[in-house]
Order: sequence, then structure tokens, then C-alpha cells
Amino acid sequence: MSPAMLGLVGMIALFGMLALRLPVALAAGAIAIPGIAWLGIMSGETLSHSIAAIPGMMQDLLHPDRMAMVALFVLLGNIAFYAGISTRIYDAARIWLLHVPGGLAMASVLGCGGFASISGSSVGCASTMGRICVPEMLRHGCDPRLATSSVAVGGTLGSLIPPSVLFILYGLLTGESVAKLFIAGLLPGLLSLAGMLAVILWWVREEPGIAPRPAPAKESRAEATLALWPPAILLAIIIGGLFSGLLSPLTAAATCVGLALAIGVLYHRLSAEVLWIVFRDSAVQSVLLLLIVAAAALFLNFMEQTGVGLAIAEWARFSGLPVLTVVALVAVICLLLGMFVEPLGILVLTLPVMAPMMQSYGMDPIWFGVILVKLLEIALITPPVGLNVFVIGSVTRDVAVDQVFAGVARFLLVDMLVLLVLILFPVFSTLLPGLMAP
Repeated sequence: MSPAMLGLVGMIALFGMLALRLPVALAAGAIAIPGIAWLGIMSGETLSHSIAAIPGMMQDLLHPDRMAMVALFVLLGNIAFYAGISTRIYDAARIWLLHVPGGLAMASVLGCGGFASISGSSVGCASTMGRICVPEMLRHGCDPRLATSSVAVGGTLGSLIPPSVLFILYGLLTGESVAKLFIAGLLPGLLSLAGMLAVILWWVREEPGIAPRPAPAKESRAEATLALWPPAILLAIIIGGLFSGLLSPLTAAATCVGLALAIGVLYHRLSAEVLWIVFRDSAVQSVLLLLIVAAAALFLNFMEQTGVGLAIAEWARFSGLPVLTVVALVAVICLLLGMFVEPLGILVLTLPVMAPMMQSYGMDPIWFGVILVKLLEIALITPPVGLNVFVIGSVTRDVAVDQVFAGVARFLLVDMLVLLVLILFPVFSTLLPGLMAP
């Protein structure tokens, strides 16, 4: 068996294992380690020598600074959740938008965007905000399709708005600047948010009965706005610090962790018992995430050695396929994979081919990273898998999953339109990173 054929078999095997819902780290590692060993034997090396070379492949990737950055952003998300910081954007938006038709659904989208941006987890946002927003909307008489789908799609904003876990993984695996990727996701994230709000406005206008006007809020708008200062400061530190070049991602994460801890203690939300839960969960999540990074790096190394990704990229280039055609094919493939594989799995499965394709066509890796993450965001709500949809269905058992998908379908159309805009106009992704301080 030739190396290229071995790489192709490895990709097919990984797809099968991920479609069967095996953990990404286990699936990628189970294929990469034997594959690397076999390639070493094929080149005349001993088995022990091939295996001994594996730790060196991850040495640069798992640098202490990079591992600390991942752990700190995970810790920030957990502290912000238990300190009550993540939900404050929803609380304020709910009060300000109560008088607007569909205002509760809009507040849910805004709240989910804020929660997901601070926590960095779209699925975690869907789980938490689903328990908070959906019951309240149902209690006010909102249609179950609108109530559940607005939270499901709002949670996907965490994939683009910093700090995004997917951008961190993409940056670590491709060697691109995580800071630039964070900033690059801002305009596409805001564009996606505007599209979601537009869908709610249109939907409520077409079917006025799906979102009855609730009673006026008893809370003061001024008090609600003042309560926004904790998440506003955290986001300002991350975005402003990275954009100005004053802070690195590691320093921004550490600064925000310290501030979030102080806020939690100030508001008496972080007792000793809660802090134990925060640090325990953060440690487990960080280790799992780093395992995925390590396994993905090994799989990328294995695929690079087989040359299958480079062969596909060269075939596409010499076939005369235009750049936009290649990106469109990538989009179709990712959307199809999204029907069977979770987003992290799609990232690991496609990067071995996408990375050589970027180099062969001279694509801007920041722009391509935004396109890929947007595709992974769409995969979170694409049937039949739609991870966010099933999370919402599991936490709101009164609403069937098919009703959630029925509501999400309206948002999918706008998401595809936003994706098309990002593909045709790269400036939405490259403008802000180009203005960053060196």
C-alpha cells in the first residue's frame, strides 16, 4: 500500500469512527499513532524508532504558554458562569426589549452571544441558556419553535465572537496567530447576529401570534444597563488588549481570570465549594481539549507524511479550478459532514486537506479560518445531528427536537447568506486583523 493510499484509508476510517460518535481524541489518536509507525517501517525504520519520534511531533504545539492559554480561557468561562457574569447580557437585553415584538427571542440571541463569547463554548451556552431562556419564553406564550431555535442559533455565535475555542484550535493546529483569528471573527460574528435578529423580526411580522407582547418589565432599565459592567469589561480587555497589541492571548486570559474571580468574590457568588467545582471542571475540560489538540496534531502529521492532502491540492490547482469554486466545494463538504460529525471532528477531518489547499492557492489563512469556523458554526444546527439542537431538546423536554429543527430552518437560510457574503467579500474577515498593532 502506497503512503497516499494509506492516508486516504486513514481519512475514511476517521470519518467512520467520528460518525459512530467516538471521541475525537480517541479516534484521531487511534489512527495517527499506528499510521505514523507504519510509515516509519515502510521507510526502513524500526518500530521503536518510529514510536519514539511521536512525542517530538507535539513538542512545539504543547508549549507551556499555549497549554496555559487554553486552560485559562476554559477557566474564565467557568468562573464567568458561576459568578453570574455570563448571563448579565441576557438579563439587560430582556428588560430593554420586552416592549418589542419578539423581544424575548432577540434578548435570548443577544444573551447567548454574550454568554458564548465569554465562555467560548457554543454547546455549553445552549445547555445553560436553554434552561434559562426557553422556559421564560414559553411562560410568556412564545411559540416553542421560536423559543428553542433562537437559543440554539444564538449559541453558535460563540464560534466566531472571541474568545472562540474553535479559533484557538485552528490557530494551534495551523500555526496562525490566535489573536488575529479572535479579532477576525468580530465583524462576521456581528453580521451573523444581525442576520439572526432580522429573522426574528421577519418571523414575528409574518406570524404575529408566535410572540405575544409580554407585560412591561418591573426592573429599571438603568439598573439593568449598569449591571452590564462585568461582561463589558472582560470583553473590552480581550478585544481591546488584543487589537491594540498591548496584551497577548495568554496575558488577556490571565487578566480576565483574575478580574472575574474578584467580581465573583465581590458579589458573594464564589464560595470555597463553588471554587472547587470551578477548578475541578476547568481542569477536566482543559485536559480533554489538550488531548484533542495533541491527537489532531498527530493526525495532521500522519496525513502530511502520506502526502494525500498535497496531492489533492495539486490536483485541484492543475485542474484549473478557481479559488471560489474550491471554497464552495469545501463549504459543501463541511455542510455534508455536519450532518454526521460534530464540529471538532470536522475540523480534524478536513484540515489535512484544507491546509495544503490554502498554501497551493495562496489563500489568506485568516480569511479561510473564518470561513471554516462559520461552516462549523452552521454544522451545530444542521440536521440530522445539529448538536446545539439536541442539547436544547435534552434540557427542554417539553419541546420535540423536530420542532426545534423546524424553527432553526429559518435561521439556516440567513446563515448561508452570511456565509456567501464572507466568501465573496474577504474584507469582512481581514479588515480588523490588518489594522491590529504589530
